[in-house]
Amino acid sequence: MLDRSQIEAIIPHRDPFLLIDRVLELEPGKRAVAERDLTGDEDVFRGHFPGYPVFPGVLQVEALAQTGAVALLSVPENRGKIALFAGIEKVRFRRQVVPGDTMRFEIEVATVRGPVGKGEGKVFVGGQLACAATLTFALTDPS
Repeated sequence: MLDRSQIEAIIPHRDPFLLIDRVLELEPGKRAVAERDLTGDEDVFRGHFPGYPVFPGVLQVEALAQTGAVALLSVPENRGKIALFAGIEKVRFRRQVVPGDTMRFEIEVATVRGPVGKGEGKVFVGGQLACAATLTFALTDPS
C-alpha cells in the first residue's frame, strides 16, 4: 500500500489537486487500485452544491487518471514524466458520490504505443459502480 507521500514521489500532483489518498494495489505499467475518503470538508463541496453536496464527475475522472498515472509512472523508464489527458471516452456516471463516501478507483492499462495509450477505469462506492470511462493518455517530459 502506498500513502500520500509515496504517491507524491511518483506523480507530480499536490494539494489541493491530489485526489487519491492511498494506493491499495499496483502492477507497474499495468494496473492500479486507489481510494479517496470524502469527509465533507473538501472545498469543492462549498460550491457543488450548497445544501446538496455532490462530488463532481469530472473530478472522479481526474482521480481515475491519477490512479492510472501512478501505474504508468512507477515504471522506471517513465519516472519524472507527466501523464496528460489525450482523450476521454465512454464516460458514464451511475450514482452520486457524496460526503462520507469512500471512492475506489480501478484502472487497467489496455494499450500503449510509444508515449500514448489507453486505460479502462471504474469508480466504485460501497461496491456500487459510480463512474466508468476510457482514458487516453500521453506521457511527456515536463521540461
